[in-house]
Amino acid sequence: MGFMTEFKEFASKGNVVDLAVGVIIGGAFGKIVGSLVDDVIMPIVSKIFGGLDFSNYFLPLAGQTETVLAEAKKSGAVLAYGSFITVVLNFLILAFIIFIMVKQINRLKREAPPEPPAPPAPTPEDVVLLREIRDALNRRG
Repeated sequence: MGFMTEFKEFASKGNVVDLAVGVIIGGAFGKIVGSLVDDVIMPIVSKIFGGLDFSNYFLPLAGQTETVLAEAKKSGAVLAYGSFITVVLNFLILAFIIFIMVKQINRLKREAPPEPPAPPAPTPEDVVLLREIRDALNRRG
């Protein structure tokens, strides 16, 4: 089997295609969650904590005096813990949403309760006759 034939078989298997679709949708979903956190949740959290902008929270490691993270990064190393908080929040929200989705999918996949066993089939007439003959012979003998 040639290399291209093997590759074609590998690439056309259902699992590979499903994985590719999952990665693409996951990437897009990650962007949606990122936007949700950056554009909706973090401004609300910032408002609750008195107008704090977490994205600009950093510790200068090279003696920078800038107050904006992007400018401080141009001047040297910084410990951007505000960005880290935002990324952790992104992860927690994404993990929670995926948990809820998997839980719902599992709930839908649960098997229906097993049906009660069918009542036993009636005994065939010839078997009933043979039993009666047997019983009659046992009474005689």
